Amino acid sequence: MFDLTDEWVWDFWVVDDRHTDADHPAYHLFFLKAPRSLGDPELRHLNASVGHAVSRDLRDWTRVEDALVPQPLGAFDDLATWTGSVVRDDDGGWHLFSTGVAQAEEGRVQRIGVSTSADLHRWERSGDLLLEADRRWYRRWAGQGHQEHWRDPWVVRDDAGLWHMYVTAQAAGGHPGGAGDGVVGHATSADLRSWRVGAPLSSPTGRFDQLEVISVTCVEGRWVLMFSCLGPEMPGVGVGGGGVWTVAVDGPGAPVDVAAAVRLTSERLYVGKLVPTGDGPPVFLAFENRGDSDAFIGGVIDPLAVRWRADGAGLELVDAPPDWHPEEAELISVSAR
Repeated sequence: MFDLTDEWVWDFWVVDDRHTDADHPAYHLFFLKAPRSLGDPELRHLNASVGHAVSRDLRDWTRVEDALVPQPLGAFDDLATWTGSVVRDDDGGWHLFSTGVAQAEEGRVQRIGVSTSADLHRWERSGDLLLEADRRWYRRWAGQGHQEHWRDPWVVRDDAGLWHMYVTAQAAGGHPGGAGDGVVGHATSADLRSWRVGAPLSSPTGRFDQLEVISVTCVEGRWVLMFSCLGPEMPGVGVGGGGVWTVAVDGPGAPVDVAAAVRLTSERLYVGKLVPTGDGPPVFLAFENRGDSDAFIGGVIDPLAVRWRADGAGLELVDAPPDWHPEEAELISVSAR
């Protein structure tokens, strides 16, 4: 497990650099962090920056120099930096896409930027804002009220070489029921530099107010989309009814049937990620969200096995602690595989 004594650790993403750096093969963990001295864990969000750790086995981690630190006044992320992803271009360079919020709007508007690196350790921020939500398809902040959702960029390449960015977003027109208007935001690029925002890959279902930290991964030859949503962000559900969710998709850029999503975990875990190992299916990581007292915990768990459900709708945990499974799940042990 990875955690820090003086800082909270929550959202994260992992880069597998075991094959591109023969001298220092490692997994790289990029994670959101904020000082525990704030006292209230809810204050962590507007005090977040991006830390960095490395590991050879996804279990024992060594912290290294922070990746993205607080930015000067006037930057699109001069208040806080949030979740992102890292990909490698054809020339061997790395691109870290991240979410930023600014002091100017008191953190209510979310935007996406990019930093680049030759070695995953030293990052240079682009001075230009990369992407904002397009009001043709996505709800924008109107100057008052709730925050604008345009965050958690996840970038993946399709077989034709086109890059797809998945973004946590809300539909411009909302859902007819007045809630549950979370959608899978989408943008594309041929070169990782110039991006075109397009229509969402899903429709608002009335089921989820937000689809947080989306990722798309191939598991045993089939693609799965993973996101997170807690019960209070699900109309009519309440605390305990959410967690990490998965749904089968046809591949990068394909439509997403969010209404068909199934729960992978209880609310004790949040922000799930699938990480390749080279020795079979990807393994599952998440951060510990809450315990018996419902208080926030934080910290990234050790890897867990997953497999496809028998109905093919999504994934299920294997050999996980019982309270990490959703209530509706059948507990699966490795002997049942």
